[in-house]
Amino acid sequence: MSVKAKYQAVLNLGEQLGIKDGDVVEAEGVLKIKGEAHTQYEKDLIWDKIKELGGEHPTDIKANITVGDSSVYHRHVVKSGESLSKIAKHYYGDPMKYKQIFSANTNILSNPDIIHPDQVLIIPNA
Repeated sequence: MSVKAKYQAVLNLGEQLGIKDGDVVEAEGVLKIKGEAHTQYEKDLIWDKIKELGGEHPTDIKANITVGDSSVYHRHVVKSGESLSKIAKHYYGDPMKYKQIFSANTNILSNPDIIHPDQVLIIPNA
């Protein structure tokens, strides 16, 4: 199995996320990938997938992923049935961090218990 085939799921994820300026080169048993993620969250998703496939410290892949917008962790589009605590648990692993998300979005939110589908919320850097 080629290294590119081993990490195909990483390349697919990069395509799905719309990683910009992507480049992939396989040479001497090492896959070199580079590109620009929109946010740190998307970069983290790429790295999580790399570690899932190659282990905690893979030696057969080198990734140079930059972040286009480092002012936020991510921008989240609210889906039906979500709450700020559910969103906080997804991004931070802690539902009580909903207060950080609320504070970062007071320009569009007046009550942390009321959010609407299709609102775009800033998920602040932790």
